[in-house]
Amino acid sequence: MSAELAEQPRLRSVVFFLVAVVTLSLAILIGQVVAWFMEQIAIESESLAFLGVAGKAWFVTQAVLLVVVCGIGSAVSRSVFRPFYQSWLWGTVVTLPGLVLRFLGPNQDQLGALLQIAIGTIGGVAMLRLHRRTAVASRTPVLLALTIAALGSWPFLLWGALGSGTDILLNLLAGLSFGLLAAALILQGSSGSIFRDGLATALLLSILGSAFGYDGAQLLLIAVLPAFGLAIRSLTDSVWATTLGVGLLAAAPLIFVDPTELSILLGDLFPWALRAVFLMLATGLALGLALWLLRRRTRSAPVISLLVPMFAWGLALGLYFAFGLKGMHGDRLFVILKDQADLSAASSMTDLGARRTFVFATLTRHADSTQAALRSALDGYGVHYKPYYLVNALEVDGGAVVRLYLLRRPEVDRVIPSPRLRPLPEAASPFTGNFTSVRSNTGWNIDMIGADRVWSDFGVTGEGVVIGQSDTGADGSHPALHDSFRGAATGGDYNWYDPWNGSTLPTDAGGHGTHTLGIILGRDGIGVAPGATWIGCVNLARNLGNPPLYLDCMQFMLAPFPHGGDPFKDGDPAQAADVLNNSWGCPPIEGCDAESLRPAADALRAAGIFVAVSTGNDGPACGTVTNPIALYDSVFSVGAVDSLGNVANFSSRGPVSVDGSNRTKPDIVAPGVDVFSSFPGGTYAAVSGTSMAGPHVAGVVALLWSADPALAGDIDRTEQILIDSARPYRGQRPPDECFSNSLPDDAFGYGIVDAYAAVKMALGK
Repeated sequence: MSAELAEQPRLRSVVFFLVAVVTLSLAILIGQVVAWFMEQIAIESESLAFLGVAGKAWFVTQAVLLVVVCGIGSAVSRSVFRPFYQSWLWGTVVTLPGLVLRFLGPNQDQLGALLQIAIGTIGGVAMLRLHRRTAVASRTPVLLALTIAALGSWPFLLWGALGSGTDILLNLLAGLSFGLLAAALILQGSSGSIFRDGLATALLLSILGSAFGYDGAQLLLIAVLPAFGLAIRSLTDSVWATTLGVGLLAAAPLIFVDPTELSILLGDLFPWALRAVFLMLATGLALGLALWLLRRRTRSAPVISLLVPMFAWGLALGLYFAFGLKGMHGDRLFVILKDQADLSAASSMTDLGARRTFVFATLTRHADSTQAALRSALDGYGVHYKPYYLVNALEVDGGAVVRLYLLRRPEVDRVIPSPRLRPLPEAASPFTGNFTSVRSNTGWNIDMIGADRVWSDFGVTGEGVVIGQSDTGADGSHPALHDSFRGAATGGDYNWYDPWNGSTLPTDAGGHGTHTLGIILGRDGIGVAPGATWIGCVNLARNLGNPPLYLDCMQFMLAPFPHGGDPFKDGDPAQAADVLNNSWGCPPIEGCDAESLRPAADALRAAGIFVAVSTGNDGPACGTVTNPIALYDSVFSVGAVDSLGNVANFSSRGPVSVDGSNRTKPDIVAPGVDVFSSFPGGTYAAVSGTSMAGPHVAGVVALLWSADPALAGDIDRTEQILIDSARPYRGQRPPDECFSNSLPDDAFGYGIVDAYAAVKMALGK
């Protein structure tokens, strides 16, 4: 460094430096948070998908802002601050390839980690060679770096959860490559003040973290790493020590948090992640202050022994093994085979029981035979898998390498993600409603579709029909639901399945399933078909599922099995559900593509099981029915109207374009705004969504099949009655192409479901 640069900076240089640090730090933090939030809105709402460009746009905007400010600082400054501006500028330029990470989308973590490793390693090596720095090992700084990393990472060890072994290795290497790049840039110069150096390091770590992370991980990195700026500067000029210290600190959130799970669609990880971030941030600041005090006393870097990092890591690992979430919980792969079973012969069978037995036997036999070679190969490699038959597929434990192998197999059609949520330190408290008793009369929704008149005029309430409910679960002790549970007297075998938590009797923490089930058959005037019985399955215990979890429940509805039973061998189609309510969708964030569950929906129809599906809440734009299974022709899709008969603004519209069919959806509409129904804990609440509309149609079908048992299993005739008896839509028609003058319509299908007119038509009255 020249004598000119070694001089103490003037006041205006200090002011410019401080303004740059504060302004850029706030711009990065606020910009990244806002961009991430907009991306989350785009994921949650199909009609706002254009907001998905926010993260990419801000990445470029941030880079331009940093280049301008740092470029000016580097060109104008002649003080000791100039190397800092240069390091910030180099950090921005070197991490520009990080823009690629923003295009990966969810559930591409291993590919993302490989790209991070490449960016960090190539950038770090290039910066070391450019500035002619050599990585000289020095014992004391390395031991200090290990200590800082252990003491700083403990919150994530305590409340985070590990992915797969491959995830752990790749994210560790990604963190270390980040550390290498940071080390190469941090050690470009010093101002002679540990505090100024610490501020410069903090901003550099924020710059690198914002570009290095993606899908939510950037928020964790820019929240925790800058707090260690002062502590990192205490590692003197050791490249190895800085690489190790920064690398392990960066690796902690990458290893212990799946950033996709920070989604606002889920929400339950946020409190724990924020707690870990806050404590890691506080630890970083405390460590920096402590090391500064030690440094002032010794006038040089503090000397520590090997026992110090050993004790620190022993403490951190002790916390993990004593109180942490042990085990590995990585994402998996859903492998769909080319050869799907032919069920065309089922359509000619008039006996419903024989028809369901044929479908089950054909599907399981076909899956066993066509999967045999692949299962044998996976067994040989020691790769765990779970076979499925409703879609001829397997869920396979594996990452990028296994995926490449599977794609080369001749029987494999495609491999899509099967994301698995990592556990939480504590289960969320069950949601409860706002009311503790029912209203004295039926709700507007029951009146609108005439279900109460079906009860009074025809004496039909749904007796003899079994409803299959796959959702967040169901509160089996709720007074509106308890007596109608098929297993109320016999237990959960063949009546309840929980692939998430293994519960043996109906339970519901989310509330969504209890509410939708109450609309179908809840007692005391809240349900459409209160005389029907129900069986249940948990496919969405938390608010993100995956294709196999949805299949687990769909298979159970076709052929229920006892707890601990084998769906292939112990399934009993004689105990199948008659009508399924599906108030859920499987978007890409959960791993689904447009065709992923089509064979399952087709097979259920072939088995004579009526499938009512909510279209989704991505309206009002056209073409927003995009997610399985609502988009399929083999299911009956339902949109939502309010008490005035107007299509709800949120109700998804057709046509279906994601599969190229351009078919009209929804098929029909039903009440879905402020619908009063059951909630866990014996409570009640009014909730809005197409999730509330679909159950009305499931209930109407139960009334139809109860009134005319000859209709049971005849999906074509049942759908035609629903269509022919639908009340014409006379609500508002906003001036857009979703509303037309022909039927069916992409906003409301054939009209509003009418239970009374449908049952009357079925009975020939």
